Amino acid sequence: MTFTLNDTAYGTDTPAAKHAMFDDLRAQLTGLVHGESDLIANSANFSSLVFNAMPGLNWAGFYFLQGDELVLGPFQGKPACIRIKKGRGVCGTTVVEGKAIVVPDVHAFPGHIACDVNSRSELVVPVRRPDGQIMGVFDLDSPLPNRFDQDDADGIASLVAILEKTLA
Repeated sequence: MTFTLNDTAYGTDTPAAKHAMFDDLRAQLTGLVHGESDLIANSANFSSLVFNAMPGLNWAGFYFLQGDELVLGPFQGKPACIRIKKGRGVCGTTVVEGKAIVVPDVHAFPGHIACDVNSRSELVVPVRRPDGQIMGVFDLDSPLPNRFDQDDADGIASLVAILEKTLA
């Protein structure tokens, strides 16, 4: 199968613009992962696709569970924290709560881990194994306060669902 990556400059100022962006990203990601089951390859392309397409990001990447810690996986952006304990920071809290977390202002989030001092807002979505157990998270950071909302959380969750299908 072939795929085409768009060089579209997406808007995020309206729900309709975000929906159009995520429609395009779902189509592109589906093409990227088609026929490939390697988690590292697929999560690397996933991170790159999102980082290069979504405006207002300074980091996009994965952390995967190893025991009681999340360990850094494929990402785009500045070097990042390597290990995060379950329950710590936004990523560790996402694992414990089992749901996406939107943080409008990371400085107001108790226990926030500042890997990049320029990050102001964050969105973290859990990644699940075929049996439903959380195996990691996909983390987005932005230097803009209030960058993420529920439309972003739903859109990223829909992309994560495409990745999760490659694990079956």
